[in-house]
Amino acid sequence: MTQYPEAYISYLCYFHGERDYFECHEVMEEFWKEHPDDPRKPTYVGLIQIAVGLYHSRRGNVAGAVKMLRSALRNLKHEDVHSLGLQDEELRDRISQVIEAIEGENYQFKDMNLPIVDDELIEACLAICAEQGLTWEAPSQMDNEMLTLKHTRRDRTEVIEERARQQAMRKAGGSSK
Repeated sequence: MTQYPEAYISYLCYFHGERDYFECHEVMEEFWKEHPDDPRKPTYVGLIQIAVGLYHSRRGNVAGAVKMLRSALRNLKHEDVHSLGLQDEELRDRISQVIEAIEGENYQFKDMNLPIVDDELIEACLAICAEQGLTWEAPSQMDNEMLTLKHTRRDRTEVIEERARQQAMRKAGGSSK
């Protein structure tokens, strides 16, 4: 199988297995921050934005969802999307369809699947999901508040401490790296 970043495979499993779009964002954001020179960085950001857009959509934040999904369309680079085992035009079509649905009347949230075209990648993700007892492409568990409202339920101590550390370093004139 073509080598994919482990974080990307985790992203796909969170996306299609748990439908934990918040964790998709977390795992890919950590990866691209750790690899600032990776040429696929804009596409990683686009993938993060897809997950964030769906997270907002599921919560009923229409403006946030549309903003993120439109940004994702701008960030996704054809050659990078393809190198990640996805079909670019189909991905763009699916994102556009979600935007249209969100902006339409009587919108009801519906999960989106990424158009993975690498069969070995799908098999690897299916195996991981099976190990975790997850059903690939099952619909979101809308009654699971830890899934739908994760940003309000998680422990943010580490994030707050890191922000304070960064701010202190800036005040002291030091580098944050």
